[in-house]
Amino acid sequence: MALECTLSEELPVEEYLIEEEPYYVPVGNEVEIFTAAYKNQLPVNLKGPTGCGKTRFMEYMAYKLSRPLITVSCHEDLTATDLVGRFLIKGESVEWNDGPLTKAVKSGAICYLDEVVEARKDTIVVIHPLTDDRRMIPIDKLGIILKASPEFMLAISYNPGYQSVVKDLKQSTRQRFVAMEFDYPPAEIERQIVAHESGVDEEMAGLLVEIGQSIRNFKHHGLEEGVSTRLLIYAGKLIHEGIEPKEACSTSMVRPITDNPDLQRSIEEIISAILE
Repeated sequence: MALECTLSEELPVEEYLIEEEPYYVPVGNEVEIFTAAYKNQLPVNLKGPTGCGKTRFMEYMAYKLSRPLITVSCHEDLTATDLVGRFLIKGESVEWNDGPLTKAVKSGAICYLDEVVEARKDTIVVIHPLTDDRRMIPIDKLGIILKASPEFMLAISYNPGYQSVVKDLKQSTRQRFVAMEFDYPPAEIERQIVAHESGVDEEMAGLLVEIGQSIRNFKHHGLEEGVSTRLLIYAGKLIHEGIEPKEACSTSMVRPITDNPDLQRSIEEIISAILE
């Protein structure tokens, strides 16, 4: 029989604490919803396109809640062992090393599984006992069950735009989370973000946002995904360093999102028209 053990004493995870407040501009009541979910020990699912601010929001909330943030970038080779932990041979001894999920459970950190649909299906199952009123994780290799610290929170994210039969969350997983929808910020807020993060002036930031919004209109005409706020910031940073604006936009907003020469040409024309 597995031993049920509760670890109430927080382990030192100072390296995961965010000491400086991340720059984040709320676009709605997402801060209040996340805070309410945390207080009620509810897991959260952040849904939204790539580069729209989901990870920055997580960093901001971890800072506001004064909790360590342990982020796992999910991929197709991620296993349950990677999350929970494994035995490692050190010299002549064998030592148990906690995985990031176990570390978060013990220490009362926020564990953030970024792009969770990229992980293997059998890996996702390991988080299920943490997303209901049990709030525990079985560690079969140690023969124990860990009860999560009261401060522990589980959050996941994914991009619904890339959903497919192969890469999608099952309903048995979906319905364990409070879901929060994210999208690119409204133009005025996105302009503030681009100006702050890249160092360009408000006027140039406004032009970059206008370009970004125009490119996003191509999403249903050949583009898999619209240009992200992140890429607008990249363009701004290049411009801030002295790169000619059209070249900076081409490097940051055209070539990264498509290899189709016709689409590239159409987007380049939009950039030229807005920047002239």
